[in-house]
Amino acid sequence: MNILAFKIDPTGNIQIQTQAKTLDEMTRELPQGFYTTFSTLSDGTKVLGFHAHLQRLYVPALAQGLAPSVDEPTLRTRIAELAKLNLPKESRIRLILTKNDGVVYVGIQPFEPLSKQIYENGVSVVTAELAREAPRVKDTGFISASTEQRKQLGRDVFEILLTKNGNILEGMTSNFYAIKYVVANAENQPPVHGMGLLRREENPPRNDILITAQDGILLGVTRHAILRLARGQGMLIEYRAPKVSEKFDEAFLTSSSRGVVPIVSIDNKPVGQGRVGKWTQMLSKAYQACVEERSEKIIE
Repeated sequence: MNILAFKIDPTGNIQIQTQAKTLDEMTRELPQGFYTTFSTLSDGTKVLGFHAHLQRLYVPALAQGLAPSVDEPTLRTRIAELAKLNLPKESRIRLILTKNDGVVYVGIQPFEPLSKQIYENGVSVVTAELAREAPRVKDTGFISASTEQRKQLGRDVFEILLTKNGNILEGMTSNFYAIKYVVANAENQPPVHGMGLLRREENPPRNDILITAQDGILLGVTRHAILRLARGQGMLIEYRAPKVSEKFDEAFLTSSSRGVVPIVSIDNKPVGQGRVGKWTQMLSKAYQACVEERSEKIIE
């Protein structure tokens, strides 16, 4: 299905011609710029972290002295109008603010959620020695620079993990997380009374660790929610780039459109037991509840 693409200015939506079948193809047709991608919720009326998505355009544009072709309130209105085109399906939308003249473009397609099997069975990913030049800025130049790596994506490879010096930074279109199980030393656990006897807890509390890079990555909207949820579930957070050579008990990636996606193998090596772990399942369910509760209206 082809992408619908529009040039946005204060006077309205001007449809542009494109034969692109993916948002990446559409992006490569346009001048280089800042971009963000998200999917709608609630019949095209809401987006999780919508303001944060728009800031990915307006903040770097302001820093470079660019005058966007449309202000934020007007852009919100235009997006709400365009999201109606795909009803009753939700929409997957990419916004691009070009660096040469500040023009805002919108690419839109019906949102096709991942299959249930992917969340139940997990995915395989591979690593590539590649990193963003400006990690905190979502620049379309990276899409063009990573064209060769993106050709690996397909049935057997769900995502490319970007690495530097043997450390995993993030996914090409996602954030990456590893989990290590840590069982507290039973000798340090407080005694528990039961059946009139003094005994140690048979299943001592766990202080399992969620590991994710903090530097050299794009700080995703979904990532912020996941870290808050993980802390709420009692996980410890370790901010560092996991090593490719490390052994993980679980791993997963996140993105705005896909939520929490379990990883069961990296470079053809199993993660943990090679199946979806309990923490990943728990965080996925918690995230879905968060999406329903905290998504923002497109038009405030």
